[in-house]
Amino acid sequence: MNDQSSTINHFKRFYSHVNTANTVLQAYKGEAPFAHYIRSFFSQHKKFGSKDRKQITELCYCFYRLGKSYPQLSIEQKILKGYQLSKKEWPEEWLSFFEQYQLPKQTPENIFSFKDHLSESIDTAAFEQSHLLQPDLFLRIRPRQHKVVSEKLQSANINFIITENTVRLPNGSKIDEVLILNKEVVVQDYSSQRVSELLNIYKSKISHLKSVISIWDCCAASGGKSILAKDVLDDIKLTVSDIRSSILANLKKRFAEAGIKNYNSFVSDSTIAAPDQKFDLIIADVPCSGSGTWARTPEQLLFFQESRIAEYAKLQQNIISNVIKYLKPGGYLLYITCSVFAEENEEQTSNLTKQGLELIAESVLKGYDQQADTMFAALMRA
Repeated sequence: MNDQSSTINHFKRFYSHVNTANTVLQAYKGEAPFAHYIRSFFSQHKKFGSKDRKQITELCYCFYRLGKSYPQLSIEQKILKGYQLSKKEWPEEWLSFFEQYQLPKQTPENIFSFKDHLSESIDTAAFEQSHLLQPDLFLRIRPRQHKVVSEKLQSANINFIITENTVRLPNGSKIDEVLILNKEVVVQDYSSQRVSELLNIYKSKISHLKSVISIWDCCAASGGKSILAKDVLDDIKLTVSDIRSSILANLKKRFAEAGIKNYNSFVSDSTIAAPDQKFDLIIADVPCSGSGTWARTPEQLLFFQESRIAEYAKLQQNIISNVIKYLKPGGYLLYITCSVFAEENEEQTSNLTKQGLELIAESVLKGYDQQADTMFAALMRA
């Protein structure tokens, strides 16, 4: 087969993928996470191989990464424009292919439609443009596992970068076939790992204490922040809770893999949860808009409703108002969101200072310049 025929066949297959992506995008209405929807679609259409599924999914995400930019374009054109922007350089034949579709040359200007709500310290332009790329995969190396993790990744010929205890890999790397998850490494975004900075501030504040630290992780989910707290603070007495019994079952599995055995757990709504003790530290990684993670779930750029910001803020207020009643005198609250909205972040800590808590430290954990998520964390003292 000559080069010209190969190129024609290549674009013929690609165009077939674009057509399928177009069909999927027209059918999806945002009711469930797109990752769930596309898996269901492929389970009903068995003809697609793994490479086809990967390409079609990528094209759909390229469409969503443009947010509400280019309203004049068709779905097909937006797919192609998003795909064009997903790489900095293209071979000549691809440039000619894109040229056929008369794609706009101007930079997309309405990727993120909620700029008025952003925390003040965020670089709006850089944050908005970061949605054009899929974030990397990040792992946190657990204590005393650095050498074995490095050796295993090298032996498996996986491209990786290690900086201190953080491993950065291309998204989609099959690390569960190489490393023992939760024992050797924890899958945890770079910004989420940086919550350890506030845990270390807390550690320095209570360094004079001799007793075991009592911690309640009140929105524990699958336990990532609890494992982090264990690794940073070491000698802790841990209580975890979540409103979802199914996710606590996942937490128990992860804790077993992580070697965390002595802890209490209970199912409860954190707005009304009533543990039978008070704590030195409460970790509240609260439900939120997730707006700092939308580069991973870019369908939210189109389907998220602005009114939900206030709904999340109210829920967060209700959770915090309840859980701070279970702080010991002089105890600490570690408040965390994966949101970039001031209403969910600085405005919440401002409200807490009005309720008598002291703000020790707060930070927008910026990941948009690291191909990572963006989060918010604050440490406060009762």
